[in-house]
Amino acid sequence: MSLDKFSSNKKLIDRIEESIKCGKVFHAYIIEGDGLSGKENFARELCKAVLCEKAPGTGCDRCLSCRKIDHGNYEDLYYIEADGMSVKDEQVSKLQSDLKKKPTGPRNLAIIQDADTMTTRAQNRLLKTLEEPYQGTVIMLLSENRENLLETIRSRCVTLRLENTADGSEKQHAASEIFQVIHDGKSFYETKALLMKNMKSREEALILLDGLERIYREILVGRDSRSRLYRTEEICRVIELIEEARRDLYAKVNYQYALKNLILKIGG
Repeated sequence: MSLDKFSSNKKLIDRIEESIKCGKVFHAYIIEGDGLSGKENFARELCKAVLCEKAPGTGCDRCLSCRKIDHGNYEDLYYIEADGMSVKDEQVSKLQSDLKKKPTGPRNLAIIQDADTMTTRAQNRLLKTLEEPYQGTVIMLLSENRENLLETIRSRCVTLRLENTADGSEKQHAASEIFQVIHDGKSFYETKALLMKNMKSREEALILLDGLERIYREILVGRDSRSRLYRTEEICRVIELIEEARRDLYAKVNYQYALKNLILKIGG
């Protein structure tokens, strides 16, 4: 895979490729998109595009740096993600220490998943690095909603807004299937079987929640033909239940339990 695979974001990819080839790699990016956008994969492909010498701007998938990133063992690429409900101050502090190290390759890179869950203290700590970035370092903040980040953070980053990928469309189809069995009033056991088929990890559970919430929001604003079948209060209640399930997942509640509990509360 390379950035070329994100065909639904072609204009964005073309702009990134041109800037990298011109040597204009920014020190910090906010990669914004929901769980169906593939932003985690996009961030890794962007790292490859920045580092790759054979195909700068897109990545070749074959050189040593590309293969190491694909295998998750590139020495100069650091990851952090939410610890429970948020990314904590101490996690950012550890990342700053790692980024101070001299890279084995041309530069250090960092991917901060769940960046919009950073505590205010963690964001203020990260701000120091964004204001005085270590030479060559590239930091990528993955976010569902950049508005949850401090304005001082946003102003020091380039925002890359992602549309859904082909893989995201497949995940949306899975969410549509589950919505339909709920809509049709199927038994909890039928719904549970479909959940287990489409949900193999916490990450997939979060993506499923994104897909379900998108469907219910479309109904809420009247962009779905089934809108007339639901009361506004009913849809708002379901959306709140989905957000509650999302909070449970961030708190490391067992993903199968969280989703089954959600279906029961919705009325499965």
